[in-house]
This record gives sequence, structure tokens and C-alpha cells, in this order.
Amino acid sequence: MSETISMYDSWLDGDDGPAALVIREYLMPVEGHDGVVFPPTFAAGDGFKGGYNIDHFGDEKDGKNVCLIDSVGSQANRIEPIFAKPEYAKLIPQIVIKAGEKEVNLLEAGHRAGDAIVRCSELQEELNQAFKEVLKGNAEPLAKIAPTSLVFGAWDSRDTQAKVPRLVSSVIRAFDVLELTRSAQYIPAVDYVAEGLLDDPKDKAVHDVYAQRGFIHVPATRSPGGVIARGGIRRDATLSLAALQQLKVGNDTDRTLALRRYIFGLALVAFTAKIPCYLRQGCNLVLDPDKPSEFVEVYRDGRRVPASITHDDALAYAIATADAFGVGESRTVQFDKDKAKEDVAKEKAKK
Repeated sequence: MSETISMYDSWLDGDDGPAALVIREYLMPVEGHDGVVFPPTFAAGDGFKGGYNIDHFGDEKDGKNVCLIDSVGSQANRIEPIFAKPEYAKLIPQIVIKAGEKEVNLLEAGHRAGDAIVRCSELQEELNQAFKEVLKGNAEPLAKIAPTSLVFGAWDSRDTQAKVPRLVSSVIRAFDVLELTRSAQYIPAVDYVAEGLLDDPKDKAVHDVYAQRGFIHVPATRSPGGVIARGGIRRDATLSLAALQQLKVGNDTDRTLALRRYIFGLALVAFTAKIPCYLRQGCNLVLDPDKPSEFVEVYRDGRRVPASITHDDALAYAIATADAFGVGESRTVQFDKDKAKEDVAKEKAKK
């Protein structure tokens, strides 16, 4: 056991270990290299017209561009919930917030420990104090409540402003894409107006209601129709050991080492886990058999050394380090609607 928990200690403190672990995976649509992939669409705003997030370089017509397929935040939200699975659940405290008839695991909250659902629960004061301790250089209290917030990052933007850096980041991009459009036509089962079942719409408002409720023909033309990635699709993932070395438990060197071991174990499990290949409708990706994946240790002097850590290795290390650190208490807490009302009132007062 002692050999297991200490095997990466040189990586956790000092300059001897790698600055980061890096995984690069080459992906392709299940339909084939020239298959159509549907990226996420984003709302318009801040000068962005809305639609796909495609960055163009030089003349748009030459096809030199990069298209976002899955963002860092989205990837984190896909990976983090693995810690609710039976084989990983004992590695962390399982915090469940009961809101009305619904129960939400903290792992499902988009902003993790900084999310409104936990901020306005019975954990409010305890969590607020934990973030204050982070600002003082002590991450142990937060690790006892929400350790994955130390893996995937968190920002207590509504209260203490404490920021926890993201140790594990992953993003999927497509290169040199051709953007497609698609059109569709909804045809109602019956011509309700011609059959005398509905009155002929006399104005646009009534016409729009008929369209929304499916009573008339509705054309949808030239909406986003996916992309073809001529330059391939790639997932880039990083586990930052340099950022991990910033985690401390004040001046307590023994507890600091125990904390870093524990969080590194969780980060390794998340980092080496198989990610979901189905991202959304029209975006089902698999590994490209023609391009082998890369997993390397990247050192401060730029050296890149092939890494050999398997997911089973990571899990064994995580189990040992979690036991040594002492996993926080699992519990179910109530969402407090009075705290939510106070939270809203406070924000209103600022404005």
C-alpha cells in the first residue's frame, strides 16, 4: 500500500516530474472519414451571429478553419459523472441535493461546488467556509465536500470569488471543415383550413399559432446541416501537474502531500477514462484506426516521454490514496428555497 500511494510523489512536488500529461486522440464519425458531424450550436450575442463556433483563418473560402465539436466545459460535464458509478463512487463523498421531488447529485451540477443548487442548500455555510479556506491556501475542506471541483475547476463567482484551477481539461475540435445546410418541410396530416376544420388565418399572429401547433405547412430552409471535417477531428486532453502542485493544506506538508495524492488519483481516473462517443444527435465519434492515439508525459524542458499509465493503474492508485486521505462524508441535503430567495434579493440589491 505504501509503495502504491508514494509511486508518483516525485511528480507532486518539485521540478523532477512532468509538467503535464497529454492525451491526443484522433476521431472520426461512425459513418466514415467523410461523414457529416453536427457540432453544437450557440446563441447569437456579442457580435456572434449564432450557429456553429467556427474560427476562420485568412480567406473563408480556402477552408482554413477550426470548428468546436465539444467544449472544455461540456467535456468536463461528460466525464465528471463517472464518479457516481459503483466502481468509482467510494472515491469521493456522494453529495445529493433534494430539490422538491428531484434529487441532484453534485456531480451533475454544471458549476460544481459553485452551483446555485448547492449554494442554496443546507451546505451553504460549510461550503462558503471551504471556499474561504481555499483563498487562505487550504484546499482540504473543499476536498472533503467536493473533491472533483479540485479536478475540473470551480469558481465561487457569486460569493467569495475563490477560483480553483482546472487540472483536467479536454476539448474536441474539427479542422478545415466544410459547413453544410439543410432544409425541411413540415406537412400536416390534414389540410385543416381546406377541410373547414379551422378558419383561414386572417393575420400573422393566428398564422404563427397555427404553425407552432402543427396545423399548417411549415418550411425550414437552410438551417445548419453539420460539417465535413476534411482536416480530421481531434481530442486534446491535459492533466496539469504544475497546477496540482499549487494545492496546499496551509503549511502542513504531510496533509498537503496526502491531498495532492488524493486529487491526483481522482484526476488520473478521470483522465484515463473512456469518454462517451455519442455527443449529440448527428455526432457519434469513434477512434480513427488510421491514426494511433498519443499519451505522453511532457516535461518542463520540452521532453515528451510515452506514458504507460492504464486506467486500471489509475484506479488502483486512486483507491489507495483516497483511503489514506480519508474521503469526506456522503450525505443528502435539502435545497433551501429561503436561501434561494435571499440569494436573488442580494443580487437585486447590487443592481
